[in-house]
This record gives sequence, C-alpha cells and structure tokens, in this order.
Amino acid sequence: MVSDEKTAGRVVLAGAPLGNIGDASARLREVLASADVIAAEDTRRLTRLARDLGVTVRGRIVSYFEGNDERRTPELVEALEGGAVVAVVTDGGMPSVSDPGYRLVRAALDAGYPVTAAPGPSAVTTALALSGLPSDRFVFEGFLPRSGSGRRSRLRELTGEPRTLVFFEAPHRIVAALEDLTAIFGGERPAAVCRELTKTYEEVRRGGLAELAAWAAAGEPRGEITLVVGGAPAGPAERPADEELRAAVARCEAAGTTRRDAIQAVADEYGLKKRDVYSLVHSAQ
Repeated sequence: MVSDEKTAGRVVLAGAPLGNIGDASARLREVLASADVIAAEDTRRLTRLARDLGVTVRGRIVSYFEGNDERRTPELVEALEGGAVVAVVTDGGMPSVSDPGYRLVRAALDAGYPVTAAPGPSAVTTALALSGLPSDRFVFEGFLPRSGSGRRSRLRELTGEPRTLVFFEAPHRIVAALEDLTAIFGGERPAAVCRELTKTYEEVRRGGLAELAAWAAAGEPRGEITLVVGGAPAGPAERPADEELRAAVARCEAAGTTRRDAIQAVADEYGLKKRDVYSLVHSAQ
C-alpha cells in the first residue's frame, strides 16, 4: 500500500525523563541536537534538560503547552511544510499522554506529514509496574475532573470497571480524590499512591483506599502523583454477615466519608440495595 504521507517535514514525540536524568535515551539526545524546531512544554526545563545531557540545541525552541497549543499548532504545521523536523518534549514522560502533543499529532497526520517517536519513560506504566496490582489489563484515565461533583460522577461511571485504573492527580486534590474513591469504590479496594517517581524522594504507598485516604489527609503528599487503583471484583461479593456490613460502613466513616456515602459504597460493593444497608446500620443504634 502506497503511503500518502509527504516527504518534507515530520514530527518526533520525544520521551523525557520523569526525574532521573540517567533515564534519558541516546535517541532523545540525538533528537534534541538535530531537530529544527523543539516544541517544549516548559522552555526553561527544556534548556536545563539539554544542559544536563550535554546537548547543544541548534534548532528553534518554542513553548507548547495546554494554554497555547491550539494557537501554536498551525505555526508548527507551517514549519513542517517548510521541511522542518519538529520535536515535541514535555516536562517528563511521553508527549500526548495527558500532556501536550495530541493536537499537533492530529494536525500533522491530517496534513499528510509523518509522526514518529523516540520512546522514553512513562509515569503511567512505571506506576502500574510498581503498584503491585494486576498489570496485564489496565485503563488510563488521566486527570479526574477538578470539581467534586464532576469527580464523583466520573468515579461512579467506573465502579464496575474490572481492569486496573491509573490516574494522574494534583497534590492539592489527592486527599479529596482518595476520599471520593473510598466512598464510591469502598475503603478496602486496593490501591497505590506513587509520588515523585524516579526522583530523590520517590515514594510508593500501597494499601486499601480508606487507609490511603487517612494517610494522605495526615500528611498531604507533595510532588507529581500517579494513582493506581485495583479493578472491580468480577461480580458482587458474597453477602457478609450483618455485623460485617456495619463494620464496613464504620471503616468508611472513620476514613472521613459521610455516612450516606459510606452506606452507598458498601451497598455497591456487595450488590445490595442502599436502603437495606441503611436499615442495618440504623437498627443497631
């Protein structure tokens, strides 16, 4: 089959280290040294990365981030038309994976220009591998909605997802995210909070969602965070005894969940009606 891609110009998605400069590939060095244009999420970080790698950047550096990518993409396509090799580099990891890059990839392909990659580190697969959770099948959800109502709505849509879930989350929202996950998925669902991967203060905290929510609330973890959550059980778990159901609700409440949400979470976990769990909890008082 004959390709309709144009021979002039191409896009290279270059994977950058998450933190440890030793993870930079030889191809990344080559791309930084030879690209005609480098579209960088943060031009200052790009300059520092090149310096740390001992690479002299001869091409033109332009900023390309989630606030200007719509405006700048046509300029980069124009550079492709002139025969330029345009490299995309983010602050860390692979471009287009919850980072700038997708818009240019789509525009370049639509215009008939080839797109290739110099693969590199990815926080998604690194966290998944370190989590200790099943990694043969997984779903990457990127960042959850910023608003509480939007976040909870999205999580409810994922309650039955059997594959391991991977999220990115900002440090100032991780406590709220873990509390909502506890309320909706159940406090015993296994998870891992992966913080500052490959950096000096790398930390991977594993446990049930309720335990992790309490840990995060006590210390408010900082840095870049990737959250890995175990998938839903294959089917409703066997109904435990009444006392065990009451204890499960109590554990969710102890982690900071409201009683209403705790009852809903336990009902969802065991395939029960919310009103039945409500009756059990209140009949014991």
